[in-house]
Amino acid sequence: MVRPLARLVLAAGFGLCLTALPLAAFDTRARAAFVLDQGTDTVLLSKNAEVPLPPASMSKLMTLYVAFEALRDGRLTLDERLPVSAHAMSYGGSTMFLDTTDRGRVEDLLRGIIVLSGNDACAVIAEALSPDGTEAGFARYLTKRAGELGMMNANFANSNGWPAVGHRMSMRDLGILAEHLIEDFPQYYPLFSEKSFAFDGRAPSNTRNRNPLLGLGIGADGLKTGHTTEAGYGLVGSAVQGDRRVIFVISGLDSTKARAEEAEAVVNWSFRQFDKKTIATAGTPVARVEIWRGSAQSVGLVPETDLEILLPALSGKQIAAEVVYSGPINAPVSKGQRLAELVLQPDGLPEMRLPLVAENDVSAGGFFVRVKTAAQVLSRRLINGPEASQ
Repeated sequence: MVRPLARLVLAAGFGLCLTALPLAAFDTRARAAFVLDQGTDTVLLSKNAEVPLPPASMSKLMTLYVAFEALRDGRLTLDERLPVSAHAMSYGGSTMFLDTTDRGRVEDLLRGIIVLSGNDACAVIAEALSPDGTEAGFARYLTKRAGELGMMNANFANSNGWPAVGHRMSMRDLGILAEHLIEDFPQYYPLFSEKSFAFDGRAPSNTRNRNPLLGLGIGADGLKTGHTTEAGYGLVGSAVQGDRRVIFVISGLDSTKARAEEAEAVVNWSFRQFDKKTIATAGTPVARVEIWRGSAQSVGLVPETDLEILLPALSGKQIAAEVVYSGPINAPVSKGQRLAELVLQPDGLPEMRLPLVAENDVSAGGFFVRVKTAAQVLSRRLINGPEASQ
């Protein structure tokens, strides 16, 4: 039987008291940008977000993610000391000034990567975890692991973002990576908000975190800056205000000043121009759908959890909503079975599709129910033609 797409009028008593004005996109100076409201999974801004670009030191986040996995799995410990190779020592740029006489403590190396952006520290971690003991082998593993995590435009040539042919990530990739770091490793995430780390007194001029948002009182708590001549100035950032967390990535700015100004502007825009709304509560019917051959003629459609969405803060016209499902729905139906979606289209934001499930069980009807259903089908065919029962 063909199962056509059907639409329902929302149940009586269910009202979307949600209003919004069309929202102009944030006019960012960044060459590429991606902004995500984490709790509602709403993309607030996407500018060249799928384009693979040189990520500079922002790609160090992937090395950190794999290091955190190794700590979780017991392949590394925070107190373990790792040797420093001549290759790791050879890196310039931002470093911890490690040399081949050192055995770097893992926790120090991680803080050196996060706070000091140590290229050498990344290489030490890379060689320790590489399938073949080389940084190149580790880079190949990073590319594979990134793809498994959904970063489809990520390709690594090294562990730290040092300029190299083919070393690329998209802004969406970096946003995905930031979300994984926050959600998968909350025990290590506080490291990203450390403002300074004076490793062994070796580099007094390189002790402070380059993230310009830390300490501004806007909820910023991570994650990583980046800069090369080719990439420009960039930042993977995150901030929390109230019960909302925003993750953002910007790249291609022309100075540290521009990066700081743009990052702060993005955070302020993200929190001031959007509000989180609860549009339906768990277990409360928003519509009813007809059930064929069931012990009941219909069943309520409910959200499994409270449905929260993000909307432009300024009020205006009412937002339309509809329930979409494939029908007819035949008994039996189990409580919690996914049957439909609540579809919303706020101005200035992507379409939102939120799942709805059966409020309760509906068993198959007995003999008389089947007879009644057959009679209804026959009647529809006689009146409307053979396709009426499809």
